[in-house]
Parts: sequence; structure tokens; C-alpha cells
Amino acid sequence: MTALQQETKAAKRNYTWQLLTIFIGFIIFGLSENIKGPAIPRMQLQFHLDEGQLGTLLSLNSLGYLLACSFTGLLVRKFGMKIVTVMTFVIMFASGILVWLSYSYTWLIGSNFVLYIGNGMLEIGLAILGARIFTKNTGTMMNLSHFFYGISSVVAPLLATGLMSISLFGYAIDWRTMYLIVLALSLIPIIPALLSRFPGDEIKAEDRKSFKTLMKDKSLWLLIAILTFGVVSELSVGGWLVNFLEKSYGWTTIAASSMLSSFFIGFSLARLFLGPIIDRVGFTLSIIGVSMIAAISTFIATLGGESYAIFFAIAGFGVAPIYPTVMAFISKRYPNDSDVVIGFVATIMGVGSVIGNYLIGIIIKGVKNAYGADSSLALMRGLQAGYLFIGVCALLCSLLALVMYRYLKKRNELI
Repeated sequence: MTALQQETKAAKRNYTWQLLTIFIGFIIFGLSENIKGPAIPRMQLQFHLDEGQLGTLLSLNSLGYLLACSFTGLLVRKFGMKIVTVMTFVIMFASGILVWLSYSYTWLIGSNFVLYIGNGMLEIGLAILGARIFTKNTGTMMNLSHFFYGISSVVAPLLATGLMSISLFGYAIDWRTMYLIVLALSLIPIIPALLSRFPGDEIKAEDRKSFKTLMKDKSLWLLIAILTFGVVSELSVGGWLVNFLEKSYGWTTIAASSMLSSFFIGFSLARLFLGPIIDRVGFTLSIIGVSMIAAISTFIATLGGESYAIFFAIAGFGVAPIYPTVMAFISKRYPNDSDVVIGFVATIMGVGSVIGNYLIGIIIKGVKNAYGADSSLALMRGLQAGYLFIGVCALLCSLLALVMYRYLKKRNELI
């Protein structure tokens, strides 16, 4: 075997380890974020938590997540991709041990805070890793990576519920042990991470743009706005769709949950199959198209009545590619600065998504009160108004992407 053949074989083997790190990492991310649904009622019952205490727990989770988004890029730049990747998976596993040891509300808050620091580091770390590795067919590979997150998000509640319904060695698995078992899976991707060589750490300081220079880039701020509105229209569905269908149309929980599952099926299929089309059409044009599909579908589903409810699921097909396509855009436009850019964009996006969900609640309450707070019609109109806001966010995402397209085309910088 020639030296060139050996080098090619080594490069292919290294790429395989890199892919395993990313794909398994996204599976862990989806599991760790979505096992809490079946566990929260059990936590609330055991610690006798009222809604305010539960809200504090969840809000501190968000704070830990945003905190990690703000510093992960800087850690990658200082210590390198491999060290930060392994550190992240270790933190995830350690958080599982801390949750397992949670026998007080204070300890529960602390352990979840650590878990969501790990979650934030994992999301940003995987995004940076993908931006460095996927130099070809970037849109396809970014969407495929996030497909694994979507699938594991669907599986996570089922896995959590299943684990908490069985006994192991005569011991009934409770929510603490369930967390420990699931988060112990974080040890698996450490193996391919240690066996990989990650590119990008060798970039010299003089080849990077300063933070001040990046902040002057108009397209970066457009990107933040596009991603924020896109993510609000994506994440809000999980919190509001079942509620909308149950209270507006009188659907059973099973039927409403089935529609939510249909949304995520469309969501996952879009990330699995649309990547090659996105690479061919272009990132900015693709965002314009898919977010417009999401907006129109949401408007039809909300205003058309119960017979058009299937369009809620179709909206999932439209909203799914927005986040990974923006990550692909960043990797191409900021190849030497993707670590800092992704961390900055994700932090602002996280704050924006929290505000967006808060506004949905305000809109629902305001419209409901305007129609007479105690009537079923008032509740339905309030929920419709809130869901229309989700559609408006998708529409704004599309319109801002159009502004971005014209801006980049004028400067001959289309990606």
C-alpha cells in the first residue's frame, strides 16, 4: 500500500469517527432534552412542588442552557475541539449522577442546571464541529445530523416512560435512575471523539476576524433575526399544539398528541430528505421557501378550522430545515470564525425564543379577556391568536431571509 493510499484510508477512518461523534452526539442531545416530560409530574409529586417552584426549575434550566451557549465557542477556541467535546459528554454523564442523588428540591435545581449547561455545550459544540467537518454537501449533512436529534426527541418520552415502568434486579426504576441510565449513554460518543482528529484548532489568530469586525456585518444580525423567528415557530409547537387542539376542538389527549407526533414525523422527514435540494437551491433561497411553507400551513390550520388540522403537521415539514440550514450558512460564510459566531447567534436566539414564548402567552390571555375570559369562544379565539403569532414568526423568518438574499446578491456573496 502506497503512502497516498494509507493517508486516504486514514482520512476516511477519521471521517467515520467524526460522523459517529456528531450523529451519536445529536441522539444524546435529543434524549437528554426530552426525557423530562414524563419525569416532571413525578418530581412535582415527590417534592410537593407548586407551579411557581416548577417554573423556577424550568427557567433555571433555560438559564444554564443560555450560559453554556455564551461560553462554549470561547472554550473551543482556547482548548480545542477534542477537549471540549469530551468534557461536554463527561458533564452530561456527571449530571445524570447528580440527578440520581437529588433528594431535595435544592439539589434537583442544581443537578438540572448542570444538565442544561451540558445540553447547551453539546448543541453549540456539535454545531461548531459540523461547521468544521461538513465542507462538502453542507446543507445535506447539517440537516442529516439534526435528523438524529429529531428521531431521538420522538423516542425520548417513550424511553423514559418505558424505563420507569420496569424493575431492574428487583428494584423499580424511578425518575432518578431513569435519568442516570439515559445520561450514562453520554459515555458512548467519548470513544469516537477520542479517536478523531478535529480540524480548525490550527487556525491562527491573524486568520480570524475580530469580534468587533463580526458585529459590523449586517448579514450576521439578519441571520440572528431569521434564526430567532424560525426557532420560535419551531419550538412553540411542542408547547401549544396539544393545548390548542384539546381546548379549541375538544380533541382527546391521545388524538392531539398524535397530531403532535405527525408534526415531528414531517419535521424529521424534512431533515432527512430536503438536504440535497437545499444544497442545490442555495441556503438563503431555501430558508425563504421552507419558512413560507411553515407560515402558510400554520395560517391555514389555524383559520381553516378543525377540518384543516392536518396542516399543523405540514408546518413541521416547513419549519424543520431552518435551524440546520442557518448552521450550514454560518459554516460557509464564517469558516474561520464559526465557533464564536455560532455561540453568539445561539445565545441571542435563545433569549429571543424565551421572549417569543412569553409573548404567545400574553397574546392568548389578552385576546381571551377581550372576548370574555370565561367563555369557550374566548378561549378558542385566544388560542387562535397565539397560534397565529407562531405563523407570523415563520412569515417574518421568510421575509427577513428575502432581505438577506437581496443584500447578499447585491454584494455578489450569495451562498
